[in-house]
Amino acid sequence: MKIVVQLVLWVIIGFLGYLVFNSINGPVKFNKVKQARYAKVVKNLRDIRTAQLAYRSVTGKFEKDPVKLVTFIDTAKFTLTQRRDSSFIRFNKVLKIDEPRDTVVIDTLGYASIKDSLFKTGSHKSMMKIPLEDIDGDFELDAGYINKNDLRIAVFEAKVAKDILLSDQDKDLLAQEKEVQSVDGVNGTHLSVGSMTEVMTSGNWPRTYGANDQ
Repeated sequence: MKIVVQLVLWVIIGFLGYLVFNSINGPVKFNKVKQARYAKVVKNLRDIRTAQLAYRSVTGKFEKDPVKLVTFIDTAKFTLTQRRDSSFIRFNKVLKIDEPRDTVVIDTLGYASIKDSLFKTGSHKSMMKIPLEDIDGDFELDAGYINKNDLRIAVFEAKVAKDILLSDQDKDLLAQEKEVQSVDGVNGTHLSVGSMTEVMTSGNWPRTYGANDQ
C-alpha cells in the first residue's frame, strides 16, 4: 500500500507541476505567436495607409474598393510642383498710383509614378491580404465622410479581428487579449488603421511594431 500511495502522490505532483508549467509557459507562447503575427499584419496596414494617403493627395478622398485602390497605385502619378514667391504691380484706382503686391506662384514641374515613388517592391499588390499562413482572407476596408465642426472630412479604416489572427490559440488568453487597454498593447478587438468615426490616419498598435502614424 505504501508503494501505491507513493506512486499516486508522484502522479499528483507530476500533474500539478504540469499545470504550473502550463500556466507560465502558455502566456509566454501565446505572446510570442501574437507578436510575430501582429508584426506581419502591421506591415500590411502601414502599406494600406500609405496607399490611401496617396489616393487622397490626388483625388481629395479615400477609396473603399480594394481593387480600385491597388489599380490606382499601379497607374496614377503625383504632380510635382514648385512654390515660389513673386510680385506684381496693381494700379490703385482710388489713389491713382501703382502698388506692388506679393503673391505665390506654383509651377508644375512634371509627374512621378506613385508606384515607383512609394511601392518599388510591389508590396501593394498583396497589402489587402491577411499575411498569415492558413488564413485565406482580406482586411476589412471602408471609406467615406464624417462631419466635424460643420466640415465634411474624408476618412477611411482598414482592420482585421484578433479572433481571426489568433483563432488557433488558447481561448481564455485570446479573450484577455481582446480586452487589452494599455499603451504597450493593441487595444480592442481588432488591429486597425484609420477610423470611420474620428479624423485620424494612425494605427492602434504600439510603436514596438513600427510607426503607427504618418
